[in-house]
Amino acid sequence: MRAIDAGILICVECHELNRQDADNDDQRCTRCGAKVHARRPDSLRRTWALLLTAALMYIPANVLPIMTVYSLGKGQADTIMSGVIELIHYDMVPIAIVVFVASILVPTFKLVGLALLLYSVQRHQPLSARQRGWMYRFIEWIGRWSMLDIFVITVLVALVNFGSLARIEAGFGAVAFCSVVVLTMLAAVTFDPRLIWDNTESDNDHD
Repeated sequence: MRAIDAGILICVECHELNRQDADNDDQRCTRCGAKVHARRPDSLRRTWALLLTAALMYIPANVLPIMTVYSLGKGQADTIMSGVIELIHYDMVPIAIVVFVASILVPTFKLVGLALLLYSVQRHQPLSARQRGWMYRFIEWIGRWSMLDIFVITVLVALVNFGSLARIEAGFGAVAFCSVVVLTMLAAVTFDPRLIWDNTESDNDHD
């Protein structure tokens, strides 16, 4: 039995259990005073909006230069993929693998995984609640690794600044990539995982 079937609402702020008051449209948590809902309002719509925006930003994140390395007055702009190729060219294969996984595979998996999760919940696709729950937890877990590339660029820009001899500047691709990371993290937070279980026990859509 779900908590909502027993007339219990869970506060998303402090996780206090509150007895549902059907006559109160503006019910507040008895502990922290936050507004409580049976399900997050417009969870699917908001998650879709954030996810689609992230997908649009993913294009310039991979097409535009993520950083430019200046050496003796000459600059070389690199996208994420060209940077990986350069690392392989300089026999730094382990670092290239880390950058490829963190900057290419992880964001792609998050975008595709969240899209599949949302679609399966909305369209009642044949995925068990356990499979959807595992997918959601995995998406949340890998999300923290998406910022690795931005962290490396930030460190390089701060440390490598020797005037005309050598310096590194962040490109617009880094801004776009950072936007993708933030938007996908917000999408994962906005999605209400309780909809996964509602979907398996009821034919009603929860938007």
